[in-house]
Amino acid sequence: MTIIFFGVLSWIGIQIFPLEPGTPVKVTIPSGASGTQAINLLFKKQVISAPLLFKAFVELDEVNFTAGTFVFRKHDSYLNVINTLKRPPTWQKLVIPDGWTLSQIAQAVAKLRGHSATRFLAVANSGKIRSPYEPVGVNNLQGLLYPDTYFIYPKESNKKILLTMVDRFVQQANKVGLANSQKVVGVSPYQAIIVASIVEKEALRLQDGPKVARVIYNRLHKNMLLQIDATVHFAIGNSKPLTYKDLTVNSPYNTYIHKGLPPGPISMPSLRAIKDALSPAPGPWLYYVVVNKNGKEAFSVHYNQQLANSTLAQKAGIGA
Repeated sequence: MTIIFFGVLSWIGIQIFPLEPGTPVKVTIPSGASGTQAINLLFKKQVISAPLLFKAFVELDEVNFTAGTFVFRKHDSYLNVINTLKRPPTWQKLVIPDGWTLSQIAQAVAKLRGHSATRFLAVANSGKIRSPYEPVGVNNLQGLLYPDTYFIYPKESNKKILLTMVDRFVQQANKVGLANSQKVVGVSPYQAIIVASIVEKEALRLQDGPKVARVIYNRLHKNMLLQIDATVHFAIGNSKPLTYKDLTVNSPYNTYIHKGLPPGPISMPSLRAIKDALSPAPGPWLYYVVVNKNGKEAFSVHYNQQLANSTLAQKAGIGA
């Protein structure tokens, strides 16, 4: 009996004070969740391993569970878990929409406590944090960070934020076979990201993305200028209606004067845009233009068709 008694005590002690807590884990307790539901979430996330024992401690300490996202460690100590639950969540939400640029992300990060756009960009452009999809000679993460919602915690470094975004991009890109792009569409993974970044900005409707991607590949195969407005917008740093002068700007991103793809991505592409770049729609199109205020694009093979579609667009009050 003595051995069993001390064995039980030892087991309880290990549950309360684990010898070596594991990696950090986020647990979101939804609004209206009961104490039992919250405890089950902690158990599911491996924060605790004995729900009934933990419940007893919660009742002794009179802990009231509040909704929010908390950070614990796997196999955490009960004292740490309870103390964390007593404090309101301290994370800051960072929302990165599809199609943002690195500069826009830096401005969003600058709104977090303890961060600045300048320091963030310095780390992002240092070449010290790299993506497996980043070619030799490229030292910035434009196009290689995944647009998503992130939860940033106090004192989290720019390096950690960037690593998280790079890892998220790699996870998503691997799911759709980006590494096989050379075999699938005849361009390197980084070039496929460039195509995806253009599709992200040019395809205003989901269903038009695969066709926009096909136009890009068709023009590349014919050694034609891409003549894509979004690349010029990136070159001049704004999204205002383009002027003739804008179309002559001396930039490697100006696809009206330089053949081939621009030297790098022009936006952070969504998973949808990456899929479009890897699975372009079959078709002979070489041109497209928005012809409806809902974003609908008309695709054509010949330039005279493009001119006719552009006239329709103008009549609809779109474009110059």
